[in-house]
Parts: sequence; C-alpha cells; structure tokens
Amino acid sequence: MQLETVKPSPVTQPYHAHFRCFRGCPGEYSVYDVIYTCPTCGGLLEVQHDLDALRLRSADEWKKLLDSRVGSTQWPYGSGVWGMREWVMPDLRDENVVSMYEGNTNLFWAERLGKQLGVSDLWIKLCGNSHTGSFKDLGMTVLVSVVKQMMQDGSPVQAVACASTGDTSAALASYAAGAGIPAVIFLPQGKVSTAQLVQPVANGAHVLALDTDFDGCMRIVREVTQDNSIYLANSMNSIRVEGQKTVAVEIVRQFDWEVPDWIIIPVGNLGNISALYKGLKLLLDLGIINKLPRLVGAQASKANPFYQSYLNGFQEKAIIPAQKTLASAIQIGDPVSYEKAVQAIQMTNGIVEEASEHDLATASALADLTGMYTCPHTGVALAALFKLVKRGEIKSSDRVVVISTAHGLKFTDFKVGYHESKLDEVESQYANPPLYLPADPQVVKSTIARRLEAQLQGALNGQAA
Repeated sequence: MQLETVKPSPVTQPYHAHFRCFRGCPGEYSVYDVIYTCPTCGGLLEVQHDLDALRLRSADEWKKLLDSRVGSTQWPYGSGVWGMREWVMPDLRDENVVSMYEGNTNLFWAERLGKQLGVSDLWIKLCGNSHTGSFKDLGMTVLVSVVKQMMQDGSPVQAVACASTGDTSAALASYAAGAGIPAVIFLPQGKVSTAQLVQPVANGAHVLALDTDFDGCMRIVREVTQDNSIYLANSMNSIRVEGQKTVAVEIVRQFDWEVPDWIIIPVGNLGNISALYKGLKLLLDLGIINKLPRLVGAQASKANPFYQSYLNGFQEKAIIPAQKTLASAIQIGDPVSYEKAVQAIQMTNGIVEEASEHDLATASALADLTGMYTCPHTGVALAALFKLVKRGEIKSSDRVVVISTAHGLKFTDFKVGYHESKLDEVESQYANPPLYLPADPQVVKSTIARRLEAQLQGALNGQAA
C-alpha cells in the first residue's frame, strides 16, 4: 500500500509568532526587534505561536506534512529545522533562511550498551552529527536567519556576538559566515578545547579570549550588546530555542510519533532542556502526542548549580563558582535559562542528576567500546543514566533516549588523556593505549594472540558477573 504524501508548499496560512514575557507580564513584541528580556520585569522572553491557527490542521495532517519533508530537496524543507518552519519562524522569507541542512540526526540504537545496563530500548540522539558538530546548529540557523531578515529590513544591527564555552561559538561563526554577517566571539581563555577554539577562527569570526570564566564572558557580552548594533546570540535570546526545540519533534517522529519514557540531556546554561520541553509541549498542545516523557537534566558535579537547586526543591536559584571540569561546555555556575528549565523538570516529573569526573569519563569510555565516540558531556548524561538504572528509577522495560550534544572529535584531548591515564580524578579502567612493537611477524602474532585471549576471558568474566 502506498502512503499518501503531502507535497511541500510555501507557507500561506496566517501563522504568526511574537515575543512575550515568560513570567506572564502583558505585552507582545516582534521577533524582529532587538529585545532580549521583558521591559516590565526583566525576565526572559519566549516565542509564542498562534496555536488556534496551527490547530486548523489536524494532528494527522501535521504528521503527514512533516514526514513528507524529511530529506526533501525543496528549499528549505530538507533541513530538520526548516521542515517545521510553521512551528519555528513562520513568516521568515525564503531568501533569508541560512541553513546547512542541520537536524535530521541519527537516533542510534545503543543495543550493546543497553544490554550491558539491562535496558534494551536505549537510544542515543546523535546531535553532534551536524554541520559544526553540535546541537547548537539547530538554534543558530534560526537566529542568524532572523538577523539576516532584520538587516534586510533596515535594522541597525551590524554584527552578532556570543559568549561561549565552545560549541555556541562554532555554530554562530559558521552560520554568520554563511550569511556574510560579522561575528564576535567571547571565549574563556584556556577553557575550551583546541578544536572548539579553531572553529570560529577558521570561519573568520573576531575571537576574543578573555581572562575569565564563561559567566564572566556572559556578563561582558551582555554589556557590549546593549548597543543595538551588535545582536546577542546566547541562549537567553529565545529565538535560538525555536530551532533547538525541533530535536524533541525529531525524536518523537523517529519513533513513528510515539513518546519515549525518558529523555536525558546534559545541561549547563539550561537552554537545551528548556527547548526540549517547549518542543514536546507544542506536540501535546496540537494533539500529536498525549503524554510527556520524563526529562532528566545531567550536570557535572563541579558545575552543578541546577542540581543544587533541585535538591532544595527549586525554592531558590543556586549560583556557584563553576570549577574546572572535563565537561567544559557545561562549566557554568549561573545558568541564564533557569526559570524555563525549572518548568521543564516540574511539568514532566523530571529529575536532575550529577556526575563526578570519574563517572562521566568512565561512562564515555564504556559507550565508546560499543561503537560510539562520545563527548564528555554525553558522558555526563550517560553517567546519570547509569545511576537512575542502578536506583531502579529507570526500568528495564522503559524506552530511554540520551541526547548526545556534540561530537567526540571536538574533544580529542579528553580521549587522549583518558587512554593515556592522565586525567585528574579519573581512574582509566578501560584505557586502551596503542602497543609499540618491533616489525617482527612472530612478535606481532604472539601479541595478538595474547590480546585476543585476554579480551575473550574478560568477556566471559563479564557474562558470569
């Protein structure tokens, strides 16, 4: 039987989106204005869509439309973000879309790792399989496209800027270069990987390495962007959330529109878990799903303000000086999207968990031994998974998705350090350094035989355990 498809077509429906205060203050603001916080209370804004207009299409019609756009060659629907353009930025003109065909990333069945954990329905959403190697591309395609339209329509904006722990800067620099818009990047000096540092450099951004941490960079970029000629691109800008929320829709679509039981994500500035909830809530509001998964925010123990807030029942926001952690992209002590993330946890009966340096490195190494190549932040999420399974909160029958936020190739130093047993506070029990041998066939053959025998014995011992 041939399924009916819906041919992609230009947006003609009267869909509309605007800014409003997340806390509920009155007022609506154009998404093409230079505005980041509520003029009344100073809180974060969020993009509000016209749900009544969106509901004119039935849930089944939306599913057919979105399914038909996956992999489309019609611009810009082949993008995992712009294939949902009515839900993202409905009145953005085609000529202003800046896309690298981001999204549509693999939902990897972690069969071997799941069997080891006793959770056979375990999946890893490989967001690092993207243009700049992280999930940040999902939000940056929307933000840079909006800025391009603003500039075309006479806005005073001349450049875009962000503070970053690495991945945000790479995404902003790449998309800005694609649009021909100058980018200014503020990085904490000595606190990002070489691969992350060189990405914005290669894309021609103005890279400023400041002698401070991420929170210090964030304070400076907020002051610099008070001048409306430079547009703030950090996650406190709710435009980015509109792109990042599409990962939630992708996950549900990849399960044939069924909802997993759990989604676990590493969190730092908290924009990603806020976006995840926003995408899921939209699916619920449109009748496409009828329940929400439980969300888990995973933090490194050395940079865990959200975990500390969770322990106090979110009675007050914890702000801490973030310590150096292997999970450098989430080394943040004063997360901007705190209020939105609290909502995400509370409305999904979610959990916040933490992982030590040893636990995150071990979890990453174990995942790699089953065919993955995980970044340290994915290690944080996997370590949280291991804890929740051990405590019995995640059951063997549950369907679990772990979001891998970046590609392991961006953190080669982390991998090398682990396998050379040189990481602080980490016992590299799965280290697998190369063997240096003479070019002698007999030595090589005997070494291989010993190694294979040891590997087989280790596997048998593991099965017995």
